[in-house]
Amino acid sequence: MTVRTPAPATVDLGDPHTFADHDLDGFWRTLRDTAPVYWNPPAAGRRGFWVISRYDDIMATYRDNVNFTSERGNVLVTLLGGGDAGAGRMLAVTDGHRHHELRKILQRVLSPRVLHEVAQTVRVNTRQLIREAVESGGCDVAERIAGRIPMTTISNLLGVPGQDRDFLLSLTKTALSADDEDVDEVDSEMARNEILMYFMDLVEERRESPGEDVISMLIGSAIDGVPLSDEDVVLNCYSLIIGGDETSRLTMIDCVHTLADRPGQWRRFKHGEVAVETAVDEVLRWASPTMHFGRSVVHESELHGVRLRPGEIVTLWHASGNRDERVFARPGEFDLGRTPNKHLAFGYGPHFCVGSYLAKVEISELLLALRDFTTGFEQTDEALRIRSNFLTGFSTLPVRFRPDHRGLKEAGR
Repeated sequence: MTVRTPAPATVDLGDPHTFADHDLDGFWRTLRDTAPVYWNPPAAGRRGFWVISRYDDIMATYRDNVNFTSERGNVLVTLLGGGDAGAGRMLAVTDGHRHHELRKILQRVLSPRVLHEVAQTVRVNTRQLIREAVESGGCDVAERIAGRIPMTTISNLLGVPGQDRDFLLSLTKTALSADDEDVDEVDSEMARNEILMYFMDLVEERRESPGEDVISMLIGSAIDGVPLSDEDVVLNCYSLIIGGDETSRLTMIDCVHTLADRPGQWRRFKHGEVAVETAVDEVLRWASPTMHFGRSVVHESELHGVRLRPGEIVTLWHASGNRDERVFARPGEFDLGRTPNKHLAFGYGPHFCVGSYLAKVEISELLLALRDFTTGFEQTDEALRIRSNFLTGFSTLPVRFRPDHRGLKEAGR
């Protein structure tokens, strides 16, 4: 296999430490310019895989469900591990008719119309947490704010008891990323299994005593007249708890981190110079918390003169596509007023994130609460990065807030 790329051989995108220890902006730029279809060679016992770095190529691959499939896995950890156990049953790793039908079921409870009341609860919870943090002077945003809002929201939807949520948060943090350098793939696999076992118990409880939650809804659903099995329900609960927590949590942390470092952009938002919807899209583009999604080649195809053969792994890197100079003007600049902004943070096509509306609500409410209750904020200590080859972001973010006394007083009325 001939590979033409000047990318440094020391960069291994299969190694979680690569992303915690290196700034890859230059690497991605080199790939986009000179090797848009790049072969990441086998390393440390892992298979090699293709790396797609340009925005348009990522979009084209997402659209192509003939030559590429997600049913063998959609992230490196499962693709390199030999496949995903949820293939054909979990929405994220299901294609075709079954994917379409599963998506329709989940959209019944995740559409903007249905989530209106949930959005109001997110607003109340977020404003309370931000207000408390501002009045106390500061906090670790990762733990006290971002660690609570998304998990509370998705747990309410799933009917997860309040006393179990910290436990589930600790598992989701370990399942696909790690706060601690000592956490390895065995720990991550155990965490994923514990999440599955937890939901298996919860599904059994809901079969005996149904409620108004998403789990009860899934239990009562069928595809082509065949009810979803316990395994189907459990696997989709796993997908919802991971997706509903990780993406929003990491984006919220990155949002505060980025704005603390760019007071000019913060002032633009504080003074109403940019709309919150526009700001949210730039926050998502900049954070790109889900660095990649993966596909497997089904039929031989060609891209930029490179032949992709059946069975090979192809990875689509949002972390690069969202910085592609061919699509975004000044992509290395954080601009809350950026428009248009067709970022890839939620993927694209049939697998576009089913929870995207809820994630945008959570980020919007964070920004609005910060605008109303603080005049600014600053980072007070180092922010520690997570270790993952799938997700990117920070596990800690200590921040000091400067209170907006007028906003706090009005909220207290």
